[in-house]
Amino acid sequence: MEFSRAFVVAASIFLCFLLVFFCSRFQDHEYHEEHEHLHTFSRISLPPSPAPEAASPSYNGHSSIYTAVFNVRSFGAVGDGVTDDTQAFKMAWDTACQAESATLLVPHGNSFMIQSTIFTGPCKTGLIFQIEGTIMAPDGPSSWPQGNSRRQWLVFYRINEMSMQGGGVIDGRGEKWWDLPCKPHKGIDGRTQPGPCDSPVAIRFFTSSNLTVQGLKIKNSPQFHFRFDNCQNVHIDLLNIKAPAESPNTDGIHIENTNGVKIYNSIVSNGDDCVSIGAGCHNVDIRNITCGPSHGISIGSLGIRNSRACVSNITVTDSIIKHSSNGVRIKTWQGGSGSVSEVTFNNIHMDTVRNPIIIDQYYCLTKGCVNQTSAVLISHILYTNIKGTYDVRSPPMHFACSDSVPCTNLTLSEVELLPSKGQIMMNPFCWNAYGASQTLTIPPLFCLLEGTSQPLPQTQVDKC
Repeated sequence: MEFSRAFVVAASIFLCFLLVFFCSRFQDHEYHEEHEHLHTFSRISLPPSPAPEAASPSYNGHSSIYTAVFNVRSFGAVGDGVTDDTQAFKMAWDTACQAESATLLVPHGNSFMIQSTIFTGPCKTGLIFQIEGTIMAPDGPSSWPQGNSRRQWLVFYRINEMSMQGGGVIDGRGEKWWDLPCKPHKGIDGRTQPGPCDSPVAIRFFTSSNLTVQGLKIKNSPQFHFRFDNCQNVHIDLLNIKAPAESPNTDGIHIENTNGVKIYNSIVSNGDDCVSIGAGCHNVDIRNITCGPSHGISIGSLGIRNSRACVSNITVTDSIIKHSSNGVRIKTWQGGSGSVSEVTFNNIHMDTVRNPIIIDQYYCLTKGCVNQTSAVLISHILYTNIKGTYDVRSPPMHFACSDSVPCTNLTLSEVELLPSKGQIMMNPFCWNAYGASQTLTIPPLFCLLEGTSQPLPQTQVDKC
């Protein structure tokens, strides 16, 4: 009996030992398999080593690559709004320019004062100029170095595939430039006075392509805020451009000899045109712009000093123009040549605009312009769904075409413009303008000439 009891106890102990042994082996096996899997996963997820010249690596989740980030602070920029940080920016640019898919970072929380500078390419593709802080110009003409050009501040030359973006601010500090006696209405008794009058464009892109500018705030440029010369494929989105309504020549975005332009979803209020389209521009799409106070959205001025200008395939749509001296405008000088054609202004709301729809072929900044016979030909212009209110000081539709080169193929549809004050509507004005209304306009447009004009002598018109 005692033997049986001892046997049972010994057998139980042995079975427990076996159970513990096999459980521990099974757990060790599971543990090894699990951690081997985790080890393999972590190994393939390790980032590659950052480029040695970069200040820090940044992961781009959309493209699954790491980009080199060049912070201007790492190149000696102080960012106190007083110290001249020009050389630090130039060194950062030169380094980032030669790195593939690099980011030049202007960090948040700092204000960097930089002098007139040219950022030159070509650079490696995929360069991002990321502005999160503030970039400031020198404070007025007296702070501008004598040897630096007074016509431009920040220039980007021969750049391909660059994005200028971020939530930062570009401050042109233009107040002292606007007060020069040579500026309109700033001299004695409000008259322009002689003297040096060059003022810098804030941001200028020259001979560049495949550009994106988005998300930035830019304010108080001495002259144009953005200018694009001889560029291809420009995408502008989500900009906020602001200057006082009385600031002279502060166009928001000006393009010249530039093709393939998209200007979307932006707000512009300034002392001149929100967008101005110069000679040599084709295939321009402007959409969802809130413009004003301003001088409106303009094609021109064209043909100055008897020059030739060609502009075509321009669309402005889904936009608001408010408290402005003009709405959608085409302006040319007498004596020019070339043509403006295939232009559409569609779905635009006017709010207290003095000249909502205007063609002015007698554009002149003084009272001494001489009458000339040649002119830029304006044809195939479409105005559709343009509604709102106008300032009663001027007629809501104004078509002042050349005596010798009439406007042709002007088409209006769904145009309804009412006075912003009072009940008396002004009649539209037409001079040598041929076209038709597809629907009844408000106010009624009876002054357009029907049909087409007589063929013009070649000496009077030079088509593009």
